[in-house]
Amino acid sequence: MGAVAFDAAGFKVRYPVFSSVADATLQACFDESTLYLTNDDSVVVDETRRAILLNMLTAHIATLGGVLTADGSPLPVGRVSSATEGSVSASLEYATPGSQAWFVQTQYGAAFWQATSSLRGFRYFSQPTVY
Repeated sequence: MGAVAFDAAGFKVRYPVFSSVADATLQACFDESTLYLTNDDSVVVDETRRAILLNMLTAHIATLGGVLTADGSPLPVGRVSSATEGSVSASLEYATPGSQAWFVQTQYGAAFWQATSSLRGFRYFSQPTVY
């Protein structure tokens, strides 16, 4: 099983909102995505499926990192727990990276979280006994 190489052109076809983002920036986000889903020796054996999942993570990390904002500033991380309008204020609950709350902050992370639900459980197979 080999590692999946990042395909910036293919990524931009799938996620056209990132078409103006530099390939090097997306490559860095892809590299970071392998912290959450191992690219080599992965539990996701099918390389095509692993590439799709890593691209979802790349889009998630890039979005949180602010690559789509006008000034490049990162988005606030966490769930908005309270907000007011007069004199504008907002309170955020910190979302631990890798947790469900962290993933569901973007549509890409939420899709990744749902697509990998089968990987977060386990199956118990009892030892066969001879009678």
